[in-house]
Amino acid sequence: MSYVTIEQVTKGYENQVVLNSISITLKKGEFVTLLGQSGCGKSTLLRSIAGLEDVDAGSILIDGNDITNLSPRQREVGMVFQSYALFPNMTVFDNIAYGLKMKKEKNIKSRVKKMIEMVDLLGKEESYPHQLSGGQQQRVALARALVMEPKVLLLDEPLSALDAKIRKSLQKELKRIQKELDITTIFVTHDQEEAMTMSDRIFIMNKGQVVQSGSPSEIYISPVNTFVAKFIGNYNVCTMEVFRKLVRCTDLKGNEVAIRPEVLQLVRFGEDSLDLHENWGINGVIKDVSMTGNVLRYEVDTEEASFFVDYLHHQGTMFEQGTRVQMFLPKKECIIL
Repeated sequence: MSYVTIEQVTKGYENQVVLNSISITLKKGEFVTLLGQSGCGKSTLLRSIAGLEDVDAGSILIDGNDITNLSPRQREVGMVFQSYALFPNMTVFDNIAYGLKMKKEKNIKSRVKKMIEMVDLLGKEESYPHQLSGGQQQRVALARALVMEPKVLLLDEPLSALDAKIRKSLQKELKRIQKELDITTIFVTHDQEEAMTMSDRIFIMNKGQVVQSGSPSEIYISPVNTFVAKFIGNYNVCTMEVFRKLVRCTDLKGNEVAIRPEVLQLVRFGEDSLDLHENWGINGVIKDVSMTGNVLRYEVDTEEASFFVDYLHHQGTMFEQGTRVQMFLPKKECIIL
């Protein structure tokens, strides 16, 4: 049974449709990510769930209750923003306790202390936001949302302002806390790697619509269209007309072909070739060599198109710029779009 149901939600501003009849369901305790480029509608959808935006049509249900027309305070959701939005004149303890005090809750001290321990801020209770690092400030913002025991946690690009090392550390911490509390979480990001790392499921959005949903593995291995292939996995994409010429096969059907760079293999021209029953072979020349972390990326020019080929970086480059090569494309890895 669905714990969160977003049904045919539509939202527009003047003559622009931002959310176009979006329908999404979430299970209890699930961590899902809304992934897409800037302006695709993901943050608007999150704000609509929080009650910070009114929807023009559709409904939003949490745990079987229709919250579409409720005020933000009545929805039992917690939201963490990119900007942290901490009170600068309040200590860590008081920032976290603020919502509990406003609702005149009981056991405030013990609940705040438990949350401070959970987000690893012991010893910082009396510190002010300006005395904290960006990562620590984000932990305070997260604790402030979680201490209210929301039914759903909404995270609007909460890690995007942090440097890479702190960001990766907080990704692990956030996922640990989410699983420990078993809290249903909706996370917004435009970072594909972040979405792949953290999510149980991903909803890819484009122009106000969900174009594909599934596990990180499903989306990465089986993109449904060109937009997803280019956005999620750095796929090589070429038209079917070009592909037929390259592989000299005229009976292939479809509009485009997508191939992941890491499944392609290179050998020097004239050396032993791979099994041509399982692979297509294309002649080319190394146009460029670059390194991204532990990945060596080759750009290979062929007679009809250029391809990127990725190898794990071990000991220097295997092929120099200008080297003539034969590139092999595993037939089972070529996705027809």
